[in-house]
Amino acid sequence: MDTAGYGQPPDVTTNPRPATTPDGHHVVIGGRRWRATDPDLPAEIAARLRAHLMAARRAVAAARRADDPQAELAARARVQRAKVALGERGTPWWEQSGQERRARWEDGLAALDA
Repeated sequence: MDTAGYGQPPDVTTNPRPATTPDGHHVVIGGRRWRATDPDLPAEIAARLRAHLMAARRAVAAARRADDPQAELAARARVQRAKVALGERGTPWWEQSGQERRARWEDGLAALDA
């Protein structure tokens, strides 16, 4: 990135990863614990789910700006679906079998892609 602030955004892959709890179940950001994304998610699937999550978050913001409660509810439901598929909400991924974890992200991705 040039000094004027224009150009390509910084490469997010070079940003340091947040600290994790010793068991790896949570990340610590700003002194607060957040459930970590399921580490068994294939990279391509995780990237697709994160793209859906970011699009849903943008849709929440747009619905709020438009003062559209129904659109906001729909967008928040998409955020929830993406977070569950990533393993960040719902049944903790470390309490699920490998088959349950795979079903969670496949079902979530299928619903978000539809």
